[in-house]
Amino acid sequence: MEGVTSTWVEPSNTATALLLLGRGSDPATERGVECPGDLPAPSDPDLVARATAAKAALGDRVFVLGHHYQRDEVIQFADVTGDSFKLAREAAARPQAEYIVFCGVHFMAESADILTSDAQQVVLPDLAAGCSMADMAALPQVENAWDVLTELGLAERTVPVTYMNSSADIKGFVGRNGGVVCTSSNAKRALDWAYEQGEKVLFLPDQHLGRNTAVLEMGFSLDDCVLYDPHKPNGGLTAEQLRDAKMILWRGHCSVHGRFTLESVNDVRKRVPGVNVLVHPECRHEVVQAADQVGSTEYIIRTIEAAPAGSAWAVGTELNLVRRLALAHPDKQIMFLDRAVCYCSTMNRIDLPHLVWALEELVAGRVVNRITVDADTAHHARVALDQMLALPGA
Repeated sequence: MEGVTSTWVEPSNTATALLLLGRGSDPATERGVECPGDLPAPSDPDLVARATAAKAALGDRVFVLGHHYQRDEVIQFADVTGDSFKLAREAAARPQAEYIVFCGVHFMAESADILTSDAQQVVLPDLAAGCSMADMAALPQVENAWDVLTELGLAERTVPVTYMNSSADIKGFVGRNGGVVCTSSNAKRALDWAYEQGEKVLFLPDQHLGRNTAVLEMGFSLDDCVLYDPHKPNGGLTAEQLRDAKMILWRGHCSVHGRFTLESVNDVRKRVPGVNVLVHPECRHEVVQAADQVGSTEYIIRTIEAAPAGSAWAVGTELNLVRRLALAHPDKQIMFLDRAVCYCSTMNRIDLPHLVWALEELVAGRVVNRITVDADTAHHARVALDQMLALPGA
């Protein structure tokens, strides 16, 4: 992107423990993200004016999607906000929009391309906006795991289920092999369906969502679940372990939600009497067990909105959303679950300079950073997505 580089400028009132993008790496996450350079302040009036002008010039030809975890400076230009699947469906429902500018991460833009028409073009303002969880399940690794199951005679009895937070390649693999996609809010329905089709599930790529759903919602035991590590021969498991398992969990996790610990929960309960702990099901099993309520991003938002004035909430999800909820509900005490706060580093790659650049290029007739999924992958991914939409209660 010519003339624009990106790093994070620390917002005011943010604890010094905040990881500054481009100024270090976080050993608690799967990998660090380097973002050299400096950003103008989020309130830079020139950038705000330029984004406003470019969006107005494009009119109905552009539709801007903003994921809940995006920065406020970006969210202000979104036509719709929501979780990844809701946003992809919103894009598909607006065929008149030639350009879908997805302020999110790569797998989300892929889903939008799969669900929209060939006449629509999906743009991701920064191609470096990826997802560490999605990256933890690469297609060759999953195909190797399937080969292991096939050699043991287990593949024909196993149904692959992938979380929405996965690449188009993985969704395509699942569609080719009779599986289904799920979200954090319909994971149980997807797993109920899968166990009607087979005896076992290979759950990709988030181990925590799979484990929490199986154990806390479906009555499985932890012994029914095994963890498949793609970096070890046979996933680090014996043939007997794979044969006995009901749920084969992929060794993947969300680098933000995986930060929350049981100590975080115990600490906030000591500090804030009567606090309600509300967490996302991508959190570790012991965190979810210790929480008062668990649910998807949309569930978290609805719960906070419906909460009585004066109530206290410690929320275990991405910090941009928690800060936005706190500002929107000053009559409630809303805090981040962990003392050492951290934004989703890759989600924050989408900043105002990148958005301005993408919009102004579209005004000039140039489509930058277009996200496309090849026809075969898109077809099979759509099969898995359609199966999700056909689930009872969907």
